[in-house]
Amino acid sequence: MEKRFNHIGAAQAGYRWGGLLVCIAMVLLAGCAAAPQRADTGELVWPAPPEEPRLRFLAEYRSQNDLGTGPGFKARLLGDSKVVPALEKPYGVTASADGQRIYVTDTKLRAVMVFDLQAKTLSPFRTDAQSRLVSPIEVRLDRHGNLYVTDSVHARLNIYSPQGKTLLSLGKTENLQRPTGLALDEANGRIYVADTGAHRIVVYGMDGKYLHAYGERGSDPGQFNYPVNLALDKDGNLYVVDSGNFRVQIFAPDGTPLRSFGRVGDSYGAMTRPKGIALDSEGHVYVADAAFNNFQIFDVNGNIMLFVGSLGREPGKFWIPAGMYIDEEDRVYVVDAVNSRVQVFQYLGSVMSGGSNPASVSH
Repeated sequence: MEKRFNHIGAAQAGYRWGGLLVCIAMVLLAGCAAAPQRADTGELVWPAPPEEPRLRFLAEYRSQNDLGTGPGFKARLLGDSKVVPALEKPYGVTASADGQRIYVTDTKLRAVMVFDLQAKTLSPFRTDAQSRLVSPIEVRLDRHGNLYVTDSVHARLNIYSPQGKTLLSLGKTENLQRPTGLALDEANGRIYVADTGAHRIVVYGMDGKYLHAYGERGSDPGQFNYPVNLALDKDGNLYVVDSGNFRVQIFAPDGTPLRSFGRVGDSYGAMTRPKGIALDSEGHVYVADAAFNNFQIFDVNGNIMLFVGSLGREPGKFWIPAGMYIDEEDRVYVVDAVNSRVQVFQYLGSVMSGGSNPASVSH
């Protein structure tokens, strides 16, 4: 699964994708190789030229204006008071299989906002009154188009049909305290929920039946200190951002701890406020860090390969990144919370090895 990458100028073992070791302190990390660099084509890519690009910036989405359907110049000049739908305090993100619909949880709007790239609209996902959202955190879709949303205040996992009808509302019997992260393993019939307040992982069947839970507060393998976001690899292993322990823990499908990586600090590969996590098609692990205002990319063994981002408002920069998601075409979605937007990138590894290069996510 893991590929080796040639690079220029990176001299220390364990670091790949070039340019990563040009800076020698984390204070410089925010403005070194992580800064967006333009290729000859004018695209923003990482790492910087002349090294081979591995990640390309595609788009950013804040409001319906980014879909080309906001009020025109004349309307703005005349003071048209029509409110343009826009994100306010986003956290979680997912996307449809074709990349044409992007779903974003917004805790201030108390809704899941849907960017429809074909219809060029941004609108809230309409739900029935039975499971009204108060603090939606994470969102996922299954292959049938059903929407799964954790609500940290209501302490529920709500499952909706594509039309917004409540199918299930889980968590009361299991006494969920503060559910946040969410992962779906449809192949093995599992729903995983990070119960941050109880320092545990709760496991359901795809039918909503409670199966078991594991974890308690602590720092040993299999213990947690405020687990947050979740992701799965192709083998069904669960990756848990163990935020208070500044690490990522990996578990087998049966809940057995396999390994972990990460440490607290301000150097490469360290973590301070880790949040979102996702894996690309080659098994690289992406972890967003709200303190560093970037996301770091690790290999399957937990070695740092590349970081992307620094504090700022420009494309490729972040202000408290939160949730992440990578779709089957290796499009990387990152919630940029304070900037009230989602940024979308393309991992280029699968493209260069013969995969498709989807162009549906673009300005």
